[in-house]
Amino acid sequence: MKPPPEPAAGLDLIKPAVREQPPYSLKAYSAARKLNQNESPYDLPAALKREIADRLTAVPWNRYPEFTPGPLLDLLAARYDWPSDGILVGNGSNELIQASLAVTLEGGDRVVAPSPTFSLYRLLTNVFGGRYVPVALGPDFRYQIDSLIEVAARERARVVVLNSPNNPTGSALPPDAVERVLAATDALVVCDEAYQEFGGPSAVGLLGASPRVVVLRTLSKAFGLAGLRLGFALAHPAVAREIAKAKLPYNVNALSLTAATTLLAHPETAAHVAEIVATRDRGFARLRGIPALNVYPSAANFILVRCLTLPAREVFRRLLHDHGILVRDVSAAPELAECLRISVGTPEDMDAVVDALGEILGRA
Repeated sequence: MKPPPEPAAGLDLIKPAVREQPPYSLKAYSAARKLNQNESPYDLPAALKREIADRLTAVPWNRYPEFTPGPLLDLLAARYDWPSDGILVGNGSNELIQASLAVTLEGGDRVVAPSPTFSLYRLLTNVFGGRYVPVALGPDFRYQIDSLIEVAARERARVVVLNSPNNPTGSALPPDAVERVLAATDALVVCDEAYQEFGGPSAVGLLGASPRVVVLRTLSKAFGLAGLRLGFALAHPAVAREIAKAKLPYNVNALSLTAATTLLAHPETAAHVAEIVATRDRGFARLRGIPALNVYPSAANFILVRCLTLPAREVFRRLLHDHGILVRDVSAAPELAECLRISVGTPEDMDAVVDALGEILGRA
């Protein structure tokens, strides 16, 4: 194979802010217990999968999917009591984060967000030529809304992103936080609620009060559909029409649309949420019994811990290689030094990770 040419001429055309930005990536590992991506530990019931498969066989694969997926939008409209023309579906909610920033940011526009939070916000802000302004969370990674509002107002933020419950900390917004941000700024307030089903208030009720609210949701977490990548945004219909301009045509494939429409038509969807929350709370209590860990309160389907006596990287390695447990090492971020994020799995998964951490770090 002929080697490619030197890249300099091509790279010179890439925006410096993009070249300086680390990519969003995840190294692949194999483990018996996979607790690193905040997925539901419960697959869809076999009967529901068969129903989806049967419906998919009736879909003409030689045709594009629906340009506007009316049946799915109608189900979401009924579920969230919001007009269907104010709902967008995407290839995961990440695509809708991207679209929301794409249609708002011009050179140097400020995006204000908590820190630490989901790294994609910073990456996309830099890609679109904006300026990312992080605002530190407080003790135990709790939201400091006064500080966030002060920074957003001073910076004349174009967009404020509020991730609640926040990834990777698990902290939820205070109930009146979004209203206060709206009152104090002129920003578009993007509320990323990928984990909201597991705890914390929602901004859905504010959609009718302000056209500057965009709420992002996903079927990947509570609904157990991560493998099919489907998210959605709720916004004022006029704003939704503008955000839609940044989505690619036919962005969601027929399999995902068929699965989501079938799933949401069943009243038992997200049936495992209460079980996951109970497992999280029990796991949290047990983890707090390990003196060599700081364990942070979580309203999501994961728990953040800080290792006090061994480097997080070493604890990650021993969990993986000695116990077959894969968690997320987030310790590269300065605010998260020596931290690991543990997705909530089955009760057996959580018992296994607590027991393994107790063995690695020692108990009282």
